[in-house]
Amino acid sequence: MLELATLGLLQSEPLHGYRLKQQLELFMSCCISVNYGAIYPLLRRLEERGEISTYAIDHTEAGLSRKTYGITDKGRERWQEIMLETPHESWVNSRSRFMIKFFFFSHLKPVERVKLLKSRLSACQVRLESLELENPLPLDFYASIGWNRSLTVLRSEIEWLNEQLAQEQELHESDQLAENQAIFSQRQSS
Repeated sequence: MLELATLGLLQSEPLHGYRLKQQLELFMSCCISVNYGAIYPLLRRLEERGEISTYAIDHTEAGLSRKTYGITDKGRERWQEIMLETPHESWVNSRSRFMIKFFFFSHLKPVERVKLLKSRLSACQVRLESLELENPLPLDFYASIGWNRSLTVLRSEIEWLNEQLAQEQELHESDQLAENQAIFSQRQSS
């Protein structure tokens, strides 16, 4: 997930490691834990694979050098691949991965966004159905509150996904209408 988030952030602007960590913490702290022990080795691997490159090396007042990284075409292709894959993983990881992907939806085509929303919605609906069918052992007061909270959060996510999907489908339809009108106008003028 850190690779996905890193490549996604570098699509918007070149960043140095410290700023990248700040951005990850600011926007994705609800999804992933970020530490320098993971960021710098990841940046080295991405650079070795040609998915990012060093844009500049600045020297700080303390005499340290600071690299600014930017994404390459190969990195954009890898990011696109990771964005559209649906790995088998734990429920918690799948929720975090989806939220990271959602953060970068503006870099996807409408049809890709709809596909990801539908996939997540389906996973949530299946999860809710299975949890509602489960009959947990008699729960004490706090366990019962925790169980109900889990169901409420899942129902809330389903509602939110339905809202996002409806909005995305409206945007997609209006884009298609505008595209068809442009084609029609072009044919009329020919």
